[in-house]
Amino acid sequence: DNSYTLSFSLVFFVFILFRPAFSINTLSSTESLTISSNRTLVSPGDVFELGFFTPGSSSRWYLGIWYKKLSDRTYVWVANRDNPLPNSIGTLKISNMNFVLLGDSNKSVWSTNLIRGNERSPVVAELLANGNFVMRDTNNNDASGFLWQSFDFPTDTLLPEMKLGYDLKTGLNRFLTSWRSSDDPSSGEFSYKLELLKIPEFYLSSGYFPVHRVGPWNGIRFSGIPEDQKLSYMVYNFTENSEEVAYTFLMTNNSIYSRLTISSSGYFERLTWTPSSGMWNVFWSSPVDLQCDVYKICGPYSYCDVNTSPVCNCIQGFDPWNVQQWDLRAWSGGCIRRTRLSCSRDGFTRIKNMKLPETTMATVNRSIGVKECEKRCLSDCNCTAFANADIRNGGTGCVIWTGRLNDMRNYAADGQDLYVRLAAADLV
Repeated sequence: DNSYTLSFSLVFFVFILFRPAFSINTLSSTESLTISSNRTLVSPGDVFELGFFTPGSSSRWYLGIWYKKLSDRTYVWVANRDNPLPNSIGTLKISNMNFVLLGDSNKSVWSTNLIRGNERSPVVAELLANGNFVMRDTNNNDASGFLWQSFDFPTDTLLPEMKLGYDLKTGLNRFLTSWRSSDDPSSGEFSYKLELLKIPEFYLSSGYFPVHRVGPWNGIRFSGIPEDQKLSYMVYNFTENSEEVAYTFLMTNNSIYSRLTISSSGYFERLTWTPSSGMWNVFWSSPVDLQCDVYKICGPYSYCDVNTSPVCNCIQGFDPWNVQQWDLRAWSGGCIRRTRLSCSRDGFTRIKNMKLPETTMATVNRSIGVKECEKRCLSDCNCTAFANADIRNGGTGCVIWTGRLNDMRNYAADGQDLYVRLAAADLV
């Protein structure tokens, strides 16, 4: 029957024509993605989509990843952020075991730049369900077999399962850098990066200058983000061992989208999408207040408290280094000790609810408790303060500071106890 054959052919033709709509998430080494074909890769589960885009009012083209189903187009990764395609000529393909993005006259504008031996097994590109764009051997599905992954090169966004921080085996530090503006994904002014101090800490910086320190990880959260409390649908984790020092978070409820991002105006934020509102809600934002969260606003031996006037306060036993400047609210000089330490007859004042001082001049011992910590601090004449490294289970571990105490603040709730060394005369 000819009509039957015709209708079958038509159905088959329609199937072939609209095949990209069937959520294809891989690209073989013989295929390519082009701007003109309008083809995209869609992750299993239909959450993420990879393709070419022009942001806002821009006429430049980028290769990126965004949430597929959201009405508010939200980009989570951009490959060629600092080298856009000037027009709608662009091709992504696999060449010599690398991703290459070609523009006008086949000029490369971005590549994964991997130098490898002469493996011969064919490779494939794949957009995974979690939004990670990977290149792997066709016959190796395991994460250890990824030859390259976008999760190692974040843009301004941290998704669940991504890691922020160091892979100590390779020396790679994964950090976030803001967009320059809402329609310009090029590297902006602000970054959010882990610094490997004695206790690793994240810093929010503008160019080379730190503008906010998030505080050390205290076993539950970063001490400078007190509102990051326990949630039923989210688990976060900070790993510190010989292989890596990294923060990550996971969602236990997949219908809720959550991401961390650094905005072009310099805020590090957790945004959560609630289907009912159809928009991203700012769950928390850091820095919280533009006085006490400013890096070193109060100078050494001084702490910031939003509930006092002025906001900068000398620690018990300390006075302003320059009273005239202090009265003019120029606090950068900080405070100085009233009575010199004697080393042998000193004691400690306990300050509650603190964001711990910067740990540049600190040492940490995870195996001893607070009593032994106090003894060790007293026996070292250079020790100026101590605290628990971990606040869980009543407090464990020991952090000892030598030298100046910098960038402290006080919270109405949260924070932790800091013990500052004072001469006997100032302990009254």
